[in-house]
Amino acid sequence: MSPPSPPSSVRQAREALGKRLREIRKAAGLTGRALAAHAGWHESKSSRLENGKTPPSDEDIRIWTRICQAQHETADLIATARGIDGMYVEWRRVESAGLKRVQESVLPLFQRTHWFRFYQSQVIPGLLQTEHYTRAMLSTVVALRQAPADIDDAVTARMSRQRILHAGGRRFAFLIEEWVLRSVIGCSETMVNQLGHLIGLTATPSVSLGVIPMGVVRGNAWPAESFAIYDEKQVCAELVSAGLTVTQPREIADYAKTFTELAGIAVYGAAARQLIASAINALG
Repeated sequence: MSPPSPPSSVRQAREALGKRLREIRKAAGLTGRALAAHAGWHESKSSRLENGKTPPSDEDIRIWTRICQAQHETADLIATARGIDGMYVEWRRVESAGLKRVQESVLPLFQRTHWFRFYQSQVIPGLLQTEHYTRAMLSTVVALRQAPADIDDAVTARMSRQRILHAGGRRFAFLIEEWVLRSVIGCSETMVNQLGHLIGLTATPSVSLGVIPMGVVRGNAWPAESFAIYDEKQVCAELVSAGLTVTQPREIADYAKTFTELAGIAVYGAAARQLIASAINALG
């Protein structure tokens, strides 16, 4: 099976890096064939790198800049390439070091963010999960993606991270599709406890919880992949096989607009609690 194609933002970033490599080569007075010959590559490799078809390794960049006598560009190009590589990371890759490390890896981002906006079309947001709900979710991750089974440590790490909800100086806006409330993760008892926990969190001063009712007229607020906006600086989106990090201001603005549209059809306060209570009653 071929690997999934990266999203357009990643392709565009790779193409922009390839364009820089082409400019460096041309400034050195070399053809693509000549550069490949000096590097000991097949000549098609130079073309693939310049067209963004193949992401360059650190060593590829070092060889390129050395041949073009542009070593002063090496560090910046490597940093750019690593940044692109970090935009689109397959879950299997990031989880290979353990689920606890995945949970801990976002702590610096959470600590420097003051305005959090979360939209979830799949599961209860991590900051709002109970211990048993998290355990059931991570058990599924282990089963589906053969991730290391350090579930106890990962659950502890996620529960510890939730302290940020009460740390002060931060705002949290959560939007959840109603069908998430009715999707049974773990077992009925786990879901009842989780939904009751959600109702309790609606009293947290720093938290805004909106539920988008099933059957509501969507207008421009179509369902989307789950995503989180951190201040106005970064978006993290959850794809089936990978995580996408967006830092381009134009793309962040697109996600912010989508969040605003979705927030406009959500219900809050007593109406949101009524939908959560209805989901609890449906579980018997």
